[in-house]
Amino acid sequence: MIRLPLVLAIALALPSTASAADLMQTYEMARNGDPTLAQAEAGRLAQKEGVVQARATLLPQVSGTASLGRSSAKVTDGGDWIDSPRSRDYSVGVSQTLVNFGSYATVRAQRALSQSADFDLESANDSLITRTSAAYFNVLIAIETLASAEAAEAAFQKQFDYAQKRLDVGLAPITDVHEARASYDSARATVITQRNALKDAYEALAEITGQPVANLRGLPDDFKPQLPSEYGADGWVDTAVAQNPSLKSLQLQVQSAEAGVAGARAGHLPTLSLNGSYGRSASWGGDTDTSLDGTNRRGEYDSRAVSLSLNVPIFSGGAVQSQVRQAIAQRDSAQDAYEQQRRAVVRNTRNAYQVLEAGISEIEARRSALISARSAYDASQVGLEVGTRTVLDVLTNQNNLVSAQQQYSLAKYNFLQNRLLLEAAAGTLDAADLRDVNALLSADANARLNSTDMQAIGTPRAQ
Repeated sequence: MIRLPLVLAIALALPSTASAADLMQTYEMARNGDPTLAQAEAGRLAQKEGVVQARATLLPQVSGTASLGRSSAKVTDGGDWIDSPRSRDYSVGVSQTLVNFGSYATVRAQRALSQSADFDLESANDSLITRTSAAYFNVLIAIETLASAEAAEAAFQKQFDYAQKRLDVGLAPITDVHEARASYDSARATVITQRNALKDAYEALAEITGQPVANLRGLPDDFKPQLPSEYGADGWVDTAVAQNPSLKSLQLQVQSAEAGVAGARAGHLPTLSLNGSYGRSASWGGDTDTSLDGTNRRGEYDSRAVSLSLNVPIFSGGAVQSQVRQAIAQRDSAQDAYEQQRRAVVRNTRNAYQVLEAGISEIEARRSALISARSAYDASQVGLEVGTRTVLDVLTNQNNLVSAQQQYSLAKYNFLQNRLLLEAAAGTLDAADLRDVNALLSADANARLNSTDMQAIGTPRAQ
């Protein structure tokens, strides 16, 4: 049975064009290619126009009209049609709102929503960082998992061959061969599954960046995790309540809803506006010489007018009262959503810090477990050769070693991801934090990945 190297196997299955990138370069690709972020940016621009439209109702409104007409009439019981003079009219009107409490409230509401959209975009940027890093780390985890699976496959094949040889010379029972063969076949299936998982991880990363990515940098073997030194758990929670962008967005939505209540109540209040107009009319022709003033004069007439309009609402069928109740309910809903989000932010931030704190101990424990599993496997291998251990012992220790390698890899990259998630929950995440994480990823580790057949040449197609 010939096993293709991982590099060749992935290269046969994936396109040959790929972009080499570290974590920061991958993030820059995502900044330019992620449709989710582009959608958030477009949504922010759309929301900004609400302020312009609300303010426009308080600015002068200028309109113009023009008409050209001709009419005819006749006696119903008979007679000829008589053409009236033709007419031409045009005018310009100006209206300026002087007092409208409803429009004032609408402007305040839209301003709050405009500021809320800014924080929504900030939250989308934070989400892009964490989504990109998660997809990046998932590829690295898949690479190391596949490498472990391939190493296990090679080891199980070796044990199977060894058990077969011992059976041939009468030194081992047939059960050893069956157990070794079962473990080897299971390892082969695991390699196939993990190779597909690696392909999917690359696809998930390309879905965000919009283009292929390869030659990812990984963590070195001597990685030492450290807690961020800015705050303790309570400090991170206080910062999150004050700065979390999603929470601040909801807070502004509550302010907008409060303005909406004021706007609804303004339906009971009068409005005052200033109006002005200027127009010109002309008439000519027709079957009668009688003009507008009863004389034979025909020609053009100018007109102008200025007025103050006071509109006092008296009764609208209960619509205003209903709108007030509706606005109050919407405000209460916004307040409840804010409180729910505030509690979630407190819980998630505290949990993120605790997980990060526990991650340091977990990484050290996983590293020790990996060393112990490797030592146990080596010892069982020696014991098999001298006859103190069975093939089953070696197979069991080999499985334990593979599991320890996978768990150690997962713990390392989960720690980096949880560090970014903590910054995102606190509202302090930016590209500098991603740059700090990127600095921990080593080019030497990248060379190590390649040297152990853990890096694929090809990457998924661009989305």
